[in-house]
Amino acid sequence: MNLDKIDLNLLVYLDVLLRERNVTRSASLLGITQPAMSNGLRRLRETLADPLLVRTSEGMVPTERASTLQPLIREVLASIEQAVEPDVEFDASSSSRVFRIMTSDYGEATLLPRLLERLRTDAPNVVLDILTPSDMSFLEVERGQVDLVINRFDAMPQSFHQLTLWKDSFSCLLSADNPIVDRFDLASYLQANHVWVSKTGMGAGMGLTPQDTKRLGWVDEALQRIGHRRHITVFTRHYQSASLMAEQKSLVVTIPTKAAQAQADNTRVVIRVPPFDVPEFELKMAWSPLLQHNSSHKWIRRLIAEVARDIEVEAEPY
Repeated sequence: MNLDKIDLNLLVYLDVLLRERNVTRSASLLGITQPAMSNGLRRLRETLADPLLVRTSEGMVPTERASTLQPLIREVLASIEQAVEPDVEFDASSSSRVFRIMTSDYGEATLLPRLLERLRTDAPNVVLDILTPSDMSFLEVERGQVDLVINRFDAMPQSFHQLTLWKDSFSCLLSADNPIVDRFDLASYLQANHVWVSKTGMGAGMGLTPQDTKRLGWVDEALQRIGHRRHITVFTRHYQSASLMAEQKSLVVTIPTKAAQAQADNTRVVIRVPPFDVPEFELKMAWSPLLQHNSSHKWIRRLIAEVARDIEVEAEPY
């Protein structure tokens, strides 16, 4: 890169262009004219000796070099923002900041109750706006429109910062009156009717069928590896409703252990270890590099990490 031919504005232009992949929309977000945006793109192409964005049948697509540069440019701009931002400590006790957090029903059932307890003590005026995975796309998180995403992820953008909050196994919930409760083995598991519950990733979910083994997730992939398939009669994306369904004596619900343990005091259900091996998964917290150095954001990340550690320490085998 010829540093004598590039200025900070061009890096900002490129950052927005690579996110939006549209000259008109990028110009609007930056508050400049479309010709000015086009001129900026032209100068970037000349300086970097690369087209950066090429037009395809699916719209503007970044070149290989542009994709490589994108996370680096994010880091540069975030560092500059940190350097010029006033070094003011976040006062959680008096703040009324709204934190927008995307999490699945699993995160709501396991992490949020304890987080709310801490907030009542440490930051009573802070507000949480909880969003579901179908409410947001990775692009909106990347822009900083959402503070944090807390979920299980198959993949996420390279530019995101992330932290593993904990690892969790799987457990089975079934009615205390279920005929198989005292002979819970692989044979009885396969003969039972099952509730499928999961929602990973981002964006609107698609309908499923019992034959969609590759889309059904960890439990069904684990069964497939040993040559079996369970009989799924209900699909849901909500762990709370799945836990209630477990009270029906004809159904078995296989969910993450921390979600199952929320039912430990429910005398109508029992918790059992799955009669086959299901690999553990990670619950992760991820955020945009644009928010990496924000003082209030650092505070909420630190608080969530502390709450997650407390939950891990207190977790007891059933």
